[in-house]
Parts: sequence; C-alpha cells; structure tokens
Amino acid sequence: MNTPFYIAKRYLWSKSNNNAINKITRIAAIGVIVATAALYIVLSGFAGLRDFSLSFANVFDADLKVYPETGKTFTSDASLRQAILKTEGVLALSEIIEERVYLNFKGKNHIATIKGVDARYGSVVPIDSMLFINDWFRQGENEVVLGLTASVKLSLGTYDYSELLEIYAPKPGTGQILDPTQAFRKERVVVTGIYNVNEEVDDTFLFADVDLARRLLGYDENIVSGLEIKLDPGADPEAVKEALATLFGNPVDIKTRLQQNDALYKMLNTENVAVYLIFTLVLIIALFNVIGAIIMMILDKKGNLKTLQNMGLLGSEIRKIFYYQGFLLTAVSGVIGLALGFIIVWCQLQFGWVAITPTLPYPVKPTVLNALVVLVTMLVLGLIAANIASRNVNEKMLAKI
Repeated sequence: MNTPFYIAKRYLWSKSNNNAINKITRIAAIGVIVATAALYIVLSGFAGLRDFSLSFANVFDADLKVYPETGKTFTSDASLRQAILKTEGVLALSEIIEERVYLNFKGKNHIATIKGVDARYGSVVPIDSMLFINDWFRQGENEVVLGLTASVKLSLGTYDYSELLEIYAPKPGTGQILDPTQAFRKERVVVTGIYNVNEEVDDTFLFADVDLARRLLGYDENIVSGLEIKLDPGADPEAVKEALATLFGNPVDIKTRLQQNDALYKMLNTENVAVYLIFTLVLIIALFNVIGAIIMMILDKKGNLKTLQNMGLLGSEIRKIFYYQGFLLTAVSGVIGLALGFIIVWCQLQFGWVAITPTLPYPVKPTVLNALVVLVTMLVLGLIAANIASRNVNEKMLAKI
C-alpha cells in the first residue's frame, strides 16, 4: 500500500481541529473550481465564436480559388476547365469576373465590386443560404443580386422596373478624357434579390451574370478574373491545389478557404491564445491559495508528523503526503470546476441565457479538446503548486519537531 497517498487522502477529507484552516482549505478549493470553470467557459465561448465567424466564410468562399499571379485576369478555355474537372477531388467549377464599379440609383451613389458568375456558381457556393429575400438572377438577363447593406444605402428594393439600377465601369485606356460620357460603359439592371452574408460582404459585392460583367468591362469570352472550385468532402485541399498548379500555363495563385481568410484565422487564433493565457494566470493565482492551505496544514499537523516519524516514515515520505494532498485538492476541485463549466455551457446552448441580440444567443461550443486543455493545464499547475508547498517539509523542520 502507498502509505503517503493513503494518509494524504485521509487528510484531504478529514477536518482540522483549527476552524481557520478548514475555511482556508475551502476557499482554496472554491478558487480552483471557479478558475477552472471560467477557463473552460471562455474557451468554449471562443470556439463557438470562431465557428460563428467562419460560418460566413463557409457560405461565401469556395473551397479553392484561382487568382492571376500578376494582373487582374487570365484566360480560361474549355480544355482547361475540363482538365480541372477531371482532377481527383474536384467536384464543381465556376468562372468569376470581379471588378470595381460605380452604382447609381435615383441620385444615390455607391462604389461596389461586380462579381460576374456563371450558371455553375450554385454548385460551388450555397447561394440559397446567402439569399435574404426574393430570387437569384437569371442567366443571360440584365438582372443582379445586391447585398443588404448596399441596398439600404441606395434605398433600393427588388423588382423595381420603374427605376433601374445603373452600373458604370471605366473604359481602359490612356490619355486625357475630353468627353466624360465616353469614359464609362453603362448597364441598366433590375435587382431580383437581396443577399445577406455579413456587413462587409453585403456592402462590397454585386452578383450578376458573367456575360453581363464581361460586356460591361469589355472582356473577351474566355477572360476571367478567377476560378472558384468545389471539392469533394473528403478531398485534401493542399493535394488538389498542387495537382491544379500544373494545369495552368500562366502563373496563378491558388488559395484554400483558410488562405482566403488568413487574416481572420490569425486574429481568432491570437485572441484565443491571449484569453487562454489570461485565464491561466487567474488559475495560477487561485493555486497560490492551495499552496497557502497546504502550508497551513503542515503547520497544523506538526504533532502528527512526529508520530509518523516514530512509525518509521522517512522525511521524503512525509513530504509526499502533503505533495499528494495538494495535488488531490487541485485535481478534485479542478474536475468539479470542469463539470460546472460544462453544465453552464450546456445550459447556454439549450436556453441561450446570454444573447448578442434579442434573437441571437452567444455562440458556445463544448469540445473535448478544450476540456483536455483545461484538464492538463490544471493538473500541471497543480503538480507545481503541490511541489512548492510540500518543500516546506524538510529535514530541518522535522528535526525541530
């Protein structure tokens, strides 16, 4: 039998004759419970916020996107498209035209980016999840889908045939412009639907037929600004990316969804690490109470230590008693705190106690990874705290008993 561990368990659950020490021990345990629960709740909150933020990217951004490495456009012919579709892991492909344009509606102006997409775009991106009201535009028609933020700025609804939306794009060229009316190409379109992804996207992009965008910008039939690609659910984006790179004659830049939103991913990861470190510091402060409680317990049990010495226990074994006691106090309190944190997170999922808006509860996501991170952090810090406290039991102290 492990005698130090057995005695440590007895000390952990038995009350001291000194009421002050009992109170200090309870306070130390409550501190660890609260700090552990707080760490798990915050990590679950950031996991939910991460998924909530990236859900917008998952709706709007394709699995892979091909950009020209230099310039704004490159050539995409039928043979290239067929070769891409035959690549293992590729499920669908859509041609994209993107360019900055000027919008005018009843004297109200707005700068946006026209995004011309072909009929296959719905196979690459879930457009039904983007639409807020009414319908997607029809191919071959002068119809567009506008973002919610831009529509509010322009005071523009859908299917308004009495006053059409005007889109202006500058003509390429050099030299002085003598006639301003000849400096732009113009298309008059009807808005058939309003989409809603997030405020930035809604304010920026105007969806239209790719042929309408080519006509507005004066591009030839095979000219594209990019290609958006849908992958099979089990495909490796990096492997498909390497396979596609060999198909293009001109240098192109192929980005995964992660690379398309690298700034957002970096920001979320940095915030997550920062919050983890801050709440780990709170846990460390709580463990100082554990160290104090164990030291007080050592002083309270001085009389028992002499008895243990007489029974044949070595100084190192006596030290292990308080080492185990400190670790057990931390571990038991930490497990209780983790369970409490999980219950609070589960209740937030079920009842939405904390809300961002009246209709949107704060997103949380309880994960096994976060539970393991909290558990390992708490146990490692608990071992350190127990070791620090138990060092007060030394040969010099035992000699004075």
